[in-house]
Amino acid sequence: MSERYDALIIGTGQAGKPLARDLAAAGWKVAIVEKGAVGGTCINTGCTPTKTMVASARVAHLARNGATWGVQSGDVAVDLPAVVRRKREVVSSFREGSRRRLVSTEGVTLIEGAASFVGPRRMRVGDRLLESERIFLNTGTRAAKPDLPGLDAIPWMDHVGILELETLPDHLVILGGGVIGVEFAQMFRRFGSRVTLVHRGAHLLAREDEDVAEAMAAILREDGVDVRLGVKTDAFRIGDLGGSHLLVAVGRTPNTDALNLAVAGVETDARGYLRVNDRLETNVPGIWALGDVNGGPQFTHVAYDDYRIVARNLLGDGKGSTTDRLVPWTVFTDPQLGRIGLTEAQARAEGRRYRVAKMPMDYVARALEMGESRGFMKALVELETDRILGAAVLGIEGGEIATMLQLAMMGGLTARQLHDAVFPHPGFAEALNNLFA
Repeated sequence: MSERYDALIIGTGQAGKPLARDLAAAGWKVAIVEKGAVGGTCINTGCTPTKTMVASARVAHLARNGATWGVQSGDVAVDLPAVVRRKREVVSSFREGSRRRLVSTEGVTLIEGAASFVGPRRMRVGDRLLESERIFLNTGTRAAKPDLPGLDAIPWMDHVGILELETLPDHLVILGGGVIGVEFAQMFRRFGSRVTLVHRGAHLLAREDEDVAEAMAAILREDGVDVRLGVKTDAFRIGDLGGSHLLVAVGRTPNTDALNLAVAGVETDARGYLRVNDRLETNVPGIWALGDVNGGPQFTHVAYDDYRIVARNLLGDGKGSTTDRLVPWTVFTDPQLGRIGLTEAQARAEGRRYRVAKMPMDYVARALEMGESRGFMKALVELETDRILGAAVLGIEGGEIATMLQLAMMGGLTARQLHDAVFPHPGFAEALNNLFA
């Protein structure tokens, strides 16, 4: 016998969980299925654990360099098991709180196990058959494994495995210069490991403009990371690695292969990501895809906005859409890289006419006072309208400063208005006065 629900949600990530609670609050009978830990990648193996460990790495860096600020701290040693223990405590707190809120929601049934389609409107989880006219896929992604000869013959880790490492690597080699690669490179260098980052591209962070990527590489090198660019890896052989540990960080793979999508007729792209329209509907009516699995920007805040779009269309005015959505992101190196809107490459591709406002962080009084003046601020300003098209802020609290520019873009403020605005001194916001001078 099948169990019938008004909504069937697969995955308890940052889209599935709040959607389940909203639909239940509207009187729907909801089943939400999870094959792993409640909370998805962000809470369990992504944002929460990595940023918790990044914080520990920053403390180690500050303590080791205390003399810069006139503070003598003596010898500094990192207790990696203690760092990992703190990380586990924070993750456990987030995960258990998330689970508790979910199971306590009236109208929501949490079902643990892996789900797969057995019909257009029916899925199997273990020995249970679940039916619904509305199915929401929020299954996320996992670390990609490159098809490189010899890789399986040597010990290697993905970003999940390295989070549980309690012995500090003598020499960590990182394959991949994306967000995960640069964050872990700086983190483990600050923990005390020798770190070599190998990247096949000409510059780090493929989506960024060259000047931003070059500045990021310079910061990593200044921190002692051996950054090697333009290195193509064809194969691995024992003895060639030159390091004690290998982290492979070369992208993500969608968790769609076990869903048996063909039975339901749901289409994917060549990489396995679910095809959706601007309302996050798949090609099959009554089946939606939310979060990383739909091939959009792979960020927690985007998954959460996916939930809001779907909820608005089902429970609200029906006007939810991803069209013209501004997507910010932050790389949590130290200093941070905050990004919003168009890069120069994108602006040129779109035929936009723009000027560049650019200023080093050592022009910012607050950054100098804090001894944190690495990096720069950069914004693209449209010539015809004087409005901001995009910005990158590589500097202390770069993500927060970029968010100020995001708010200006959302409100249609011009560069002149930001130049003339009165901001408190000494703060980071007043840097916008000089950036747009």
